[in-house]
Amino acid sequence: MARKVGHQSAMIEKLETSINGQTITYTLKRSLRARRVRLEIRPQTGLSVIVPRSYNIGQVSELLKSKERWVSRNLERLSHFQSLPAKKELSCGDTVPYLGRDLELVKRKNQDGVDDVTLEGNMLAVSPVLFKNGILELALERWYRTEAARLINERADKLSSNMGISYKRIIIRGQKTRWGSCSRKKNLSFNWKLVMAPQPVLDYVIIHELTHLKEMNHSKKFWELVAQYCPEWREHKKWLKQHESDLTARLCA
Repeated sequence: MARKVGHQSAMIEKLETSINGQTITYTLKRSLRARRVRLEIRPQTGLSVIVPRSYNIGQVSELLKSKERWVSRNLERLSHFQSLPAKKELSCGDTVPYLGRDLELVKRKNQDGVDDVTLEGNMLAVSPVLFKNGILELALERWYRTEAARLINERADKLSSNMGISYKRIIIRGQKTRWGSCSRKKNLSFNWKLVMAPQPVLDYVIIHELTHLKEMNHSKKFWELVAQYCPEWREHKKWLKQHESDLTARLCA
Protein backbone atom coordinates (compact mmCIF):
# COMPACT_ATOMS: atom_id res chain seq x y z
CA MET A 1 0.00 0.00 0.00
CA ALA A 2 1.27 3.44 -0.87
CA ARG A 3 2.39 5.62 2.03
CA LYS A 4 2.21 9.36 1.66
CA VAL A 5 5.33 11.35 2.49
CA GLY A 6 4.31 14.63 0.90
CA HIS A 7 1.55 17.19 1.60
CA GLN A 8 -2.07 16.45 0.65
CA SER A 9 -2.58 19.66 -1.33
CA ALA A 10 0.75 19.53 -3.17
CA MET A 11 0.78 19.12 -6.95
CA ILE A 12 3.79 16.82 -6.57
CA GLU A 13 4.04 14.20 -3.81
CA LYS A 14 6.55 11.55 -2.80
CA LEU A 15 5.00 8.20 -1.97
CA GLU A 16 6.08 4.64 -1.35
CA THR A 17 4.70 1.28 -2.41
CA SER A 18 5.79 -2.34 -2.28
CA ILE A 19 6.72 -4.06 -5.56
CA ASN A 20 7.97 -7.64 -5.53
CA GLY A 21 8.70 -7.37 -1.82
CA GLN A 22 10.74 -4.18 -2.16
CA THR A 23 9.77 -0.71 -1.02
CA ILE A 24 9.79 1.66 -3.98
CA THR A 25 9.68 5.44 -3.70
CA TYR A 26 7.92 7.21 -6.55
CA THR A 27 6.75 10.70 -7.45
CA LEU A 28 3.05 11.34 -7.90
CA LYS A 29 2.26 14.29 -10.15
CA ARG A 30 -1.22 15.72 -10.59
CA SER A 31 -1.46 17.36 -13.99
CA LEU A 32 -4.17 19.67 -15.30
CA ARG A 33 -3.24 18.62 -18.84
CA ALA A 34 -3.13 14.87 -18.31
CA ARG A 35 -6.10 12.99 -19.74
CA ARG A 36 -4.98 9.56 -18.55
CA VAL A 37 -2.58 7.98 -16.10
CA ARG A 38 1.03 7.70 -17.33
CA LEU A 39 4.07 5.96 -15.84
CA GLU A 40 7.58 7.27 -16.47
CA ILE A 41 11.03 6.06 -15.36
CA ARG A 42 13.91 8.46 -15.91
CA PRO A 43 17.51 8.51 -14.65
CA GLN A 44 17.07 11.90 -12.97
CA THR A 45 13.71 11.32 -11.26
CA GLY A 46 13.18 7.56 -11.05
CA LEU A 47 9.59 6.32 -11.16
CA SER A 48 6.87 8.95 -11.67
CA VAL A 49 3.11 8.48 -11.87
CA ILE A 50 1.34 11.31 -13.72
CA VAL A 51 -2.42 11.46 -13.14
CA PRO A 52 -5.27 13.82 -14.11
CA ARG A 53 -6.26 16.29 -11.40
CA SER A 54 -9.54 14.46 -10.75
CA TYR A 55 -7.98 10.98 -10.53
CA ASN A 56 -8.74 8.93 -7.42
CA ILE A 57 -5.33 8.68 -5.73
CA GLY A 58 -6.49 5.61 -3.85
CA GLN A 59 -6.30 3.65 -7.11
CA VAL A 60 -2.58 4.27 -7.65
CA SER A 61 -1.47 1.30 -5.52
CA GLU A 62 -3.62 -1.13 -7.52
CA LEU A 63 -2.39 0.42 -10.75
CA LEU A 64 1.26 -0.09 -9.78
CA LYS A 65 0.50 -3.63 -8.65
CA SER A 66 -0.95 -4.40 -12.08
CA LYS A 67 2.22 -2.96 -13.68
CA GLU A 68 4.70 -4.73 -11.36
CA ARG A 69 6.56 -6.54 -14.12
CA TRP A 70 6.99 -3.40 -16.23
CA VAL A 71 8.09 -1.30 -13.26
CA SER A 72 10.51 -3.95 -11.94
CA ARG A 73 12.06 -4.56 -15.36
CA ASN A 74 12.62 -0.88 -16.10
CA LEU A 75 13.87 0.00 -12.62
CA GLU A 76 16.37 -2.85 -12.94
CA ARG A 77 17.57 -1.50 -16.28
CA LEU A 78 17.86 1.99 -14.80
CA SER A 79 19.83 0.64 -11.84
CA HIS A 80 22.22 -1.16 -14.20
CA PHE A 81 22.72 1.99 -16.26
CA GLN A 82 23.37 4.14 -13.18
CA SER A 83 25.84 1.59 -11.78
CA LEU A 84 28.07 1.80 -14.86
CA PRO A 85 31.42 3.39 -14.00
CA ALA A 86 31.95 7.02 -14.92
CA LYS A 87 33.73 7.33 -18.21
CA LYS A 88 36.46 9.73 -19.15
CA GLU A 89 36.29 12.21 -21.98
CA LEU A 90 37.38 10.99 -25.38
CA SER A 91 40.91 11.64 -26.56
CA CYS A 92 43.14 10.77 -29.47
CA GLY A 93 43.59 6.99 -29.77
CA ASP A 94 40.21 6.13 -28.24
CA THR A 95 37.59 4.33 -30.29
CA VAL A 96 33.94 4.98 -31.07
CA PRO A 97 31.40 2.54 -32.59
CA TYR A 98 30.20 2.78 -36.18
CA LEU A 99 28.11 0.13 -37.97
CA GLY A 100 29.22 -2.49 -35.47
CA ARG A 101 32.96 -1.82 -35.68
CA ASP A 102 35.32 0.43 -33.74
CA LEU A 103 36.83 3.55 -35.29
CA GLU A 104 40.04 4.95 -33.85
CA LEU A 105 40.10 8.70 -33.26
CA VAL A 106 43.13 10.38 -34.78
CA LYS A 107 44.16 14.03 -35.01
CA ARG A 108 44.52 15.19 -38.57
CA LYS A 109 44.15 18.54 -40.26
CA ASN A 110 41.72 18.69 -43.14
CA GLN A 111 43.49 19.65 -46.38
CA ASP A 112 40.99 22.36 -47.16
CA GLY A 113 41.44 23.91 -43.73
CA VAL A 114 37.92 23.12 -42.48
CA ASP A 115 37.64 21.90 -38.89
CA ASP A 116 35.78 18.67 -39.38
CA VAL A 117 35.43 14.92 -38.74
CA THR A 118 36.23 12.57 -41.63
CA LEU A 119 35.93 8.81 -41.98
CA GLU A 120 39.14 7.18 -43.29
CA GLY A 121 38.85 3.41 -43.32
CA ASN A 122 38.87 2.28 -39.70
CA MET A 123 39.89 5.70 -38.45
CA LEU A 124 37.97 8.85 -37.72
CA ALA A 125 40.17 11.83 -38.54
CA VAL A 126 39.35 14.80 -36.33
CA SER A 127 40.73 18.32 -36.65
CA PRO A 128 43.09 19.06 -33.71
CA VAL A 129 41.17 22.19 -32.75
CA LEU A 130 38.11 20.07 -31.92
CA PHE A 131 40.14 18.27 -29.25
CA LYS A 132 41.63 21.48 -27.84
CA ASN A 133 38.34 23.31 -27.52
CA GLY A 134 36.64 20.50 -25.64
CA ILE A 135 33.86 20.23 -28.19
CA LEU A 136 34.73 16.79 -29.52
CA GLU A 137 31.49 15.21 -28.32
CA LEU A 138 29.38 17.79 -30.17
CA ALA A 139 31.49 17.43 -33.31
CA LEU A 140 31.11 13.64 -33.23
CA GLU A 141 27.36 13.86 -32.70
CA ARG A 142 27.10 16.18 -35.69
CA TRP A 143 29.09 13.66 -37.77
CA TYR A 144 26.95 10.75 -36.56
CA ARG A 145 23.74 12.63 -37.40
CA THR A 146 25.02 13.38 -40.90
CA GLU A 147 25.97 9.73 -41.40
CA ALA A 148 22.62 8.59 -40.02
CA ALA A 149 20.72 10.80 -42.47
CA ARG A 150 22.78 9.50 -45.39
CA LEU A 151 22.79 5.81 -44.49
CA ILE A 152 19.21 5.55 -43.27
CA ASN A 153 17.86 7.31 -46.35
CA GLU A 154 19.88 4.99 -48.60
CA ARG A 155 18.79 1.84 -46.79
CA ALA A 156 15.16 2.97 -46.49
CA ASP A 157 14.98 3.65 -50.23
CA LYS A 158 16.30 0.19 -51.05
CA LEU A 159 14.31 -1.69 -48.41
CA SER A 160 11.05 0.13 -49.14
CA SER A 161 11.45 -0.70 -52.84
CA ASN A 162 11.97 -4.38 -51.99
CA MET A 163 8.92 -4.35 -49.72
CA GLY A 164 6.70 -2.43 -52.13
CA ILE A 165 6.08 0.25 -49.48
CA SER A 166 6.35 4.01 -49.92
CA TYR A 167 6.99 6.66 -47.28
CA LYS A 168 7.02 10.46 -47.36
CA ARG A 169 10.15 11.52 -45.54
CA ILE A 170 12.70 10.48 -42.95
CA ILE A 171 13.54 12.50 -39.84
CA ILE A 172 16.68 11.93 -37.77
CA ARG A 173 16.16 12.54 -34.06
CA GLY A 174 17.87 11.93 -30.72
CA GLN A 175 15.10 10.08 -28.90
CA LYS A 176 15.94 8.84 -25.42
CA THR A 177 13.69 5.80 -25.42
CA ARG A 178 12.97 4.99 -29.08
CA TRP A 179 14.97 3.68 -32.00
CA GLY A 180 12.33 4.58 -34.55
CA SER A 181 8.73 5.62 -35.05
CA CYS A 182 6.15 5.89 -37.81
CA SER A 183 3.39 8.47 -38.21
CA ARG A 184 0.07 8.09 -39.98
CA LYS A 185 1.31 10.73 -42.42
CA LYS A 186 3.91 8.15 -43.58
CA ASN A 187 6.83 9.99 -42.02
CA LEU A 188 9.54 7.85 -40.41
CA SER A 189 11.76 8.96 -37.52
CA PHE A 190 15.00 7.25 -36.50
CA ASN A 191 17.51 7.66 -33.69
CA TRP A 192 20.90 8.82 -34.99
CA LYS A 193 22.68 6.41 -32.62
CA LEU A 194 21.46 3.50 -34.76
CA VAL A 195 24.50 4.01 -37.00
CA MET A 196 26.62 2.75 -34.10
CA ALA A 197 24.93 -0.66 -34.44
CA PRO A 198 25.76 -3.33 -37.06
CA GLN A 199 24.03 -2.71 -40.38
CA PRO A 200 21.73 -5.78 -40.11
CA VAL A 201 20.40 -4.29 -36.83
CA LEU A 202 19.94 -0.91 -38.52
CA ASP A 203 18.10 -2.60 -41.40
CA TYR A 204 15.83 -4.41 -38.92
CA VAL A 205 14.71 -1.12 -37.34
CA ILE A 206 14.04 0.39 -40.77
CA ILE A 207 12.05 -2.69 -41.85
CA HIS A 208 10.17 -2.57 -38.55
CA GLU A 209 9.03 1.02 -39.15
CA LEU A 210 8.29 0.45 -42.83
CA THR A 211 6.08 -2.49 -41.87
CA HIS A 212 4.07 -0.15 -39.64
CA LEU A 213 2.97 1.64 -42.81
CA LYS A 214 0.97 -1.51 -43.54
CA GLU A 215 0.21 -2.62 -39.99
CA MET A 216 0.02 0.13 -37.34
CA ASN A 217 0.29 -2.39 -34.51
CA HIS A 218 2.39 -5.28 -33.27
CA SER A 219 -0.02 -8.03 -34.24
CA LYS A 220 0.90 -11.51 -35.44
CA LYS A 221 0.44 -10.28 -39.00
CA PHE A 222 2.87 -7.41 -38.35
CA TRP A 223 5.65 -9.74 -37.17
CA GLU A 224 5.00 -12.12 -40.04
CA LEU A 225 5.60 -9.24 -42.46
CA VAL A 226 8.77 -8.23 -40.61
CA ALA A 227 10.02 -11.83 -40.74
CA GLN A 228 9.39 -11.95 -44.49
CA TYR A 229 12.03 -9.28 -45.08
CA CYS A 230 14.12 -9.77 -41.93
CA PRO A 231 14.12 -13.46 -40.91
CA GLU A 232 16.59 -12.87 -38.06
CA TRP A 233 14.62 -9.98 -36.54
CA ARG A 234 14.51 -11.64 -33.10
CA GLU A 235 18.32 -11.68 -32.90
CA HIS A 236 18.55 -8.05 -33.97
CA LYS A 237 15.87 -6.98 -31.50
CA LYS A 238 17.72 -8.86 -28.74
CA TRP A 239 21.01 -7.19 -29.74
CA LEU A 240 19.44 -3.74 -29.38
CA LYS A 241 18.08 -4.57 -25.95
CA GLN A 242 21.41 -5.98 -24.77
CA HIS A 243 23.40 -2.97 -26.03
CA GLU A 244 20.85 -0.26 -25.26
CA SER A 245 22.83 1.15 -22.32
CA ASP A 246 25.98 1.41 -24.44
CA LEU A 247 24.27 3.04 -27.40
CA THR A 248 22.17 5.48 -25.38
CA ALA A 249 25.08 6.61 -23.18
CA ARG A 250 26.76 9.90 -24.03
CA LEU A 251 29.76 9.75 -26.33
CA CYS A 252 32.76 9.07 -24.13
CA ALA A 253 35.61 6.62 -23.85
